[in-house]
Amino acid sequence: MELRTGFGWARLPLLAAALLFAAAPEAPAQTVPAAQADDETEAAAVPDASDPDILGDIDVDKLDWSQLNTDADETLAAKTRAGKSASGNDGLNWSSNTRANGSSAVTVKQSVTPFWDTRIGADMTVAPEPTTMSELLAQKAANGGSLPQSSGSAWAAATAPGAGAIWDKTAVEARIDPGAESSKLGASLTKSLPLSGDYSLTLQNGYSVFQQGTAPIPGVAGRITRNYETDQTAKVTIGDTGTSLIAGQSLSTADDRWLRKLGAEQKLTDGVTISGSIGETAQGATSKSLTAGFKKSW
Repeated sequence: MELRTGFGWARLPLLAAALLFAAAPEAPAQTVPAAQADDETEAAAVPDASDPDILGDIDVDKLDWSQLNTDADETLAAKTRAGKSASGNDGLNWSSNTRANGSSAVTVKQSVTPFWDTRIGADMTVAPEPTTMSELLAQKAANGGSLPQSSGSAWAAATAPGAGAIWDKTAVEARIDPGAESSKLGASLTKSLPLSGDYSLTLQNGYSVFQQGTAPIPGVAGRITRNYETDQTAKVTIGDTGTSLIAGQSLSTADDRWLRKLGAEQKLTDGVTISGSIGETAQGATSKSLTAGFKKSW
């Protein structure tokens, strides 16, 4: 960034001198006789024999005067680069988790702007390259007979305020997986309502569209299919106990009826959360799940 003023760089010394003169405290004027001033000037010009010679051991001809040729813009740019390096990868947030089959789940995200809490990121699965035959056989055994493949998806998310008394928060997310030729665009509307006592109710409506592509093969052209889905969730939180009861239902164009689900969530100490749910599937069977999570920020 270049800063320009109406004074120009050539007038900065005059401006600095004027500021120093204006800031200097007033002192009683003292007049020095001209003869005394000439004597003091001649005395200062003649060095005293008893003064030490600080340049006695220095060869002036061998001094490297090029060190003084420093560009102020280059110095400022170097300090800026050093400051960015010390801040930690320009705001990128990296996390990694090693899986049982030897692959690593890597996530990177960055905040684009605080306006609407906009974020972008990528979720990647990095498969290790086997270097020996024993490692190759071990990876195949841990992955059901095939080698784990690297994959990844890019995403962008934003959280915006709601529309007055209709809903409180709007969340939008887009995700693209080039390897699977799939993409998703979704939005959710959230409304929180206080109930009697220490109870609170949170209502959420979600809408999403999935797009799946198939690669063309000889004799068959590739095609793109879209699936639309909507879900409705009600969550009741019981005061400071950390207990929440959840009920919801979802409907998609791939199914011909609503699929309902019930669940509960309990927050424990030190960021540990346990949740369980039971719901219906499109095939008519019952789906059950029990999960535990841990989250800590520092």
